[in-house]
Amino acid sequence: MRSMSKNKKTESSAKKKIIIPIAVIALLFLGIGVGMSYFKSSLYTVMKVPDFELTDQNNKKITNKNMLGKVYLVEFFFSKCPTICPVMNTNMRAIEDEINNPDFGIISISIDPENDTPVLLKSHAKKIGAKSPNWHFLTGDRTYIGNLADQFDIYVGDKEDESENLNHSGMIALVDQEGNIRCRYNKENMPILYYSGLNYEDAEGKIPKLNGKFHPDREILIEDIKKLLK
Repeated sequence: MRSMSKNKKTESSAKKKIIIPIAVIALLFLGIGVGMSYFKSSLYTVMKVPDFELTDQNNKKITNKNMLGKVYLVEFFFSKCPTICPVMNTNMRAIEDEINNPDFGIISISIDPENDTPVLLKSHAKKIGAKSPNWHFLTGDRTYIGNLADQFDIYVGDKEDESENLNHSGMIALVDQEGNIRCRYNKENMPILYYSGLNYEDAEGKIPKLNGKFHPDREILIEDIKKLLK
């Protein structure tokens, strides 16, 4: 009888040794899952991405519906821009290299469609070294593009104003797989809404500089893209 009791105790102890590590592993995976969910939900939802339909460098129609299921960035630029556009392109290339994921894309919308034809945009994409088939350089009707920028709430100059029509913001929208514009919160717990594609003289991102060696928003964009892709 003692032998049977001893065997039961040994068997029970062995089961506990097996069950406890399994429970710990399960809790660990649960914690990771909850953590990933928290990181995604910790990004503020700005709004649904505006509907768009424009033509890319391969002469294909690209819409916001084509981009569903992908995390992507949206910027407004033009190929002949001598100032901030090359900086934005360089930062986009760095992000493309760092993310290197088929579920990531970039939408670069030209505000100079008369010059930026699909043929020219294809040449521009090659010139800056764009690699991903999900990086679409888009062109179309200038009035349509101006209205689209307004819907994004990203500044683009008035088409009818010669001194302003090629002016634009260096801001970038981050869009999740469901087509929502997302962003992180700043130190004051306020949503930043959009990310800067510029370089800065200082690490805090307060003094824009074309040849600045700091690009803090590029770094936080990479972090947030990775969060959304998990």
